[in-house]
Amino acid sequence: MEKKTGTTTVGIKVKDGVVLAADTQASLDHMVETLNIKKIIPITDRIAITTAGSVGDVQMLARYLEAEARYYYFTWGRPMTTKAMANLLSNILNENRWFPYLVQIIIGGYVDEPTIANLDPFGGLIFDDYTATGSGTPFAIAVLEEGYREDLTIEEAKELAIRAVRAAGRRDVYTGSKKVQVVTITKDGMKEEFVV
Repeated sequence: MEKKTGTTTVGIKVKDGVVLAADTQASLDHMVETLNIKKIIPITDRIAITTAGSVGDVQMLARYLEAEARYYYFTWGRPMTTKAMANLLSNILNENRWFPYLVQIIIGGYVDEPTIANLDPFGGLIFDDYTATGSGTPFAIAVLEEGYREDLTIEEAKELAIRAVRAAGRRDVYTGSKKVQVVTITKDGMKEEFVV
């Protein structure tokens, strides 16, 4: 019998930056493993990924991306853009499509411009203004579609992201709603906080 797991992560792009948010509950079947897991992983000081799926797979991919980002910087003397990293990750996932990484990832960052992208386990890559991953996606997307505007401020986008994750947490048994991890990325850098 297959064990069920779940989560909800969201990403929002606005003119001044990017907001990533995720619940902090790790579940396995009908059991809550912990209420304090970080599902947003910084790759550089300007790019982060969210994770839905296999923790081991996303941790390995994060280490790989960190190494590639450092190599790129040492080779070219400038940071890799979020779009370039998203394309690299898409290629990595697609190369392994016969033995896929069991992940659904949002990559967000602000290197030259704010960027959000959603990647599926086979390397499908979609750049968008907002997105969600995980078992609570239908609930989170409903909130994002209702509340998103192109002229949102970073603070408004942060509030919208928190609302989306919390809405998923109220309806999806595998998504926690007690605490939300939020990462904002602007031209000034990355900031992480936990909202109870």
